[in-house]
Formats: sequence, C-alpha cells, structure tokens
Amino acid sequence: MAEGARDIRSVLAMLPHRYPMLLVDRVEELVLGERIRALKAVTINEPFFQGHFPGRPIMPGVLMVEAMAQAAGILAIESLCLSGAGKLVYFMAIEEAKFRKPVEPGCLLRLDVAFTHKRATVCKFEGRAEVDGALAAEARFTAMIADPPA
Repeated sequence: MAEGARDIRSVLAMLPHRYPMLLVDRVEELVLGERIRALKAVTINEPFFQGHFPGRPIMPGVLMVEAMAQAAGILAIESLCLSGAGKLVYFMAIEEAKFRKPVEPGCLLRLDVAFTHKRATVCKFEGRAEVDGALAAEARFTAMIADPPA
C-alpha cells in the first residue's frame, strides 16, 4: 500500500532525532513493508560544513549513510505499526558503503531505501542517496528495533 508524502512535522513525530542530527526533511513516498523515498535539503548552514572542508564544503559520507538510516527508521516504524510505541531503531551493521559523488551545499539529496529482510526486531535495508539523478552514496545496513535505554 502506497502512502502519501509527509512533511517535516510528521518526520519529527516519527524520529527522535533533532537538529543538528535530523537528516530527513520530508518523505515523498512510503510503501509500507517495502520502500521509502525521502529528501534532505543540504544547506550551507549545516554545522559540519565549518570543518569539512573550509573553502570546499562537502557533506561527510557517514552522514549520507546516517540520512539513509533515518529514512529506514521511518520505513521500519511505520511498516511494523510501531508509531507512538516509543521504540528506537539502532544501527547494527553497515556493509558495502560506497561514496560516488561529493554532496555540496545547495543540493537536494534524494534517499531511496528498501527492505531486504524484515523481522519484528531486526531489519536489513539497502539504500541509495542521489543528487540530480546521479548516485552519491549507497550502502546495505542492518538495524535493531528496541526500547530506549533506561
């Protein structure tokens, strides 16, 4: 079943992340149990650009993977009907991460993430981050769904 777009207010309701670690601005499409397409507007105001790199700002690759993981978190929470349950989605593994194109301020980063394996507490995903149709990063990753720490 395909779901409509979700704005930043909905994203904030689904993810515990907040500035400066919130890396999903909008969900364009969500197909429950299958895939998600989300967006991150990359601006010069991002705090990491101060040091990465002065004079040539480039979004760190690990943050592109984190953005894909946050999109995956939304997909998992919504697909497993856990919205409002207080569960968190934790990284367990990152595999085959590849970085293909620098992402600079002013880019609109499109995040496409799909389930490759899904269980109640552990899910596997494959993700792609693109700018203007060109692949910027890709990775496979595993996440655990659990209660927050006490």
